[in-house]
Amino acid sequence: MTIDLSILIPVRDEEENVKIISKEIRNKILCSNYELLFVNDFSQDQTINSIEEIIKNDNKVRYINNTKKGLGGAITQGIEKSRGKYLCIMMSDSSDTVEDLNTYYETIQKENIDAVLGSRFITGGKTVNYPILKYILNRFGNLLAKFLMWTDLNDFTNGFKIYKKEVLISLFPLISESFNIFFELPLKTISRGYRYKIIPIAYYNRTVGEAKFKINELGSKYMFTLLYCWLEKILLNTKVK
Repeated sequence: MTIDLSILIPVRDEEENVKIISKEIRNKILCSNYELLFVNDFSQDQTINSIEEIIKNDNKVRYINNTKKGLGGAITQGIEKSRGKYLCIMMSDSSDTVEDLNTYYETIQKENIDAVLGSRFITGGKTVNYPILKYILNRFGNLLAKFLMWTDLNDFTNGFKIYKKEVLISLFPLISESFNIFFELPLKTISRGYRYKIIPIAYYNRTVGEAKFKINELGSKYMFTLLYCWLEKILLNTKVK
């Protein structure tokens, strides 16, 4: 059976959060023809056991194991193994809302566009308990990307976005190994001329479990990804439309 929507959630050591997010999606999602695909990124706790318990009571949930450790590998394999026409990436820590997911799905369907790119930093968007240092670095990096890519998007780095699966496949090969995968996907979507819309979304800092994002480890990776995509835009002129 054809699936309309794949919800892709990478997880590493999120045994409690997978229960919370799967329940939120099941109770609030408006699309009835969807799959929830967890990608287990070498968890060392009981994450897999938690997911298998969920699957017993919910046939819309499944999981795969990442074979290339790191968030980039998890997202890449999730895209390849997903079954939906549209694919939305969410995080397991409930930082993203199902209400925004519903808006994403409605928008990409009704307007027949290639992607809906949420922003926490436009009118109508919001952040709750966002760490101040992370906020400062976020705004600097995103504004630099906005300038170099000459676009109206000001929130590249948030992974919570929705795309047509065929668009994501066309962006391969993906070079990012960590959180910079969330930078690479919208950068390539925009530089290659796909049709997108920006809408406001909300962000809530996690309350359960430990954050995997390490600011001091990722700065150079984000910069490499930005320069790679900028050079692709300038030198290769890879417009698809």
